Amino acid sequence: MQITRPPLGVWPALAALLWVSWACASPGAILRSPNPLPTSAHLALEDSEANNVGLLLMAHGGGQEWNDRAKASVAGLRDRIPVSVAFGMADPHTLQASLDALRDRGVGTVVVVRLFVSGASFLHPTEYLLGLRSDPPAWGMIGHRPVDGSELEPLRTDARILLDRQGLGGSDQAARILLARANANASVPAETGVLLIAHGMGDEGENRDVLASMEEAAAVVRENGFAEVRVATLREDWAAARATAEHDIKATVARMQKEHATVVVVPYRVSGFGPYASVLDGLDYVGTQGLLPHPLVTEWIAARATESLCAAGLSSPLGAC
Repeated sequence: MQITRPPLGVWPALAALLWVSWACASPGAILRSPNPLPTSAHLALEDSEANNVGLLLMAHGGGQEWNDRAKASVAGLRDRIPVSVAFGMADPHTLQASLDALRDRGVGTVVVVRLFVSGASFLHPTEYLLGLRSDPPAWGMIGHRPVDGSELEPLRTDARILLDRQGLGGSDQAARILLARANANASVPAETGVLLIAHGMGDEGENRDVLASMEEAAAVVRENGFAEVRVATLREDWAAARATAEHDIKATVARMQKEHATVVVVPYRVSGFGPYASVLDGLDYVGTQGLLPHPLVTEWIAARATESLCAAGLSSPLGAC
């Protein structure tokens, strides 16, 4: 079994942000509003105005394969809208470079979509850097270096910013991808057990929230004839909680392999298999990739961008309002 594993986070505070439940810009040039809701009311734009709309995709990033998969998720959109990808955990340097690249292409309105499982991931520093809130976060990231929030400064841009605050987790597209991963690795679903596994949280209540959100995707998989579907979190950055989680995960897979002809382990993460191969070493199972690569991720990005544009009264080059 060949599995790609992206790098793991090493700071507990960073891991918490990843799974929480679901030169300054001119104030007049920035949209300061709650996350836009879908609406059918919109203003038709002239072609020249539509060309001023651009997409900025934020993604955590990892190794070359991880990054290439993220870039590929927007490759099919580039003929319809200017696109720039900013890797990092709300890294001001990559975000500024992306804003500058879009400005150089004549973009006046930037719709920002964040390719994170949780919509809460790095949300506060992102809002602050983009000029959508005035209070700096407690901390942020510059490259792979955690810094005090006081070290961050809002980015330089005259663009109108439309920020989508949703994460990929909990979406219909994510559930369909997880189902596709399970189907592709189960010759007979009725004889297959499936385990969906995620990073998890240190706090018990927050971890329960994560498991509850995973159950929504599990229900979709379960409804398609699989013998058994379970969810689990490894709680990767908390030693004591992780030890218990590892024991329980191993026990679950060991039991499943006795009761079912096949056991499929599907990572509920953006890309790769994470640390699960080492945790499950010696057990008989089939591991899959995460949510990337898959065309439904492209569909999700286009849908999120379109929702934000339409709610702002603009037409979208990526879909109908």
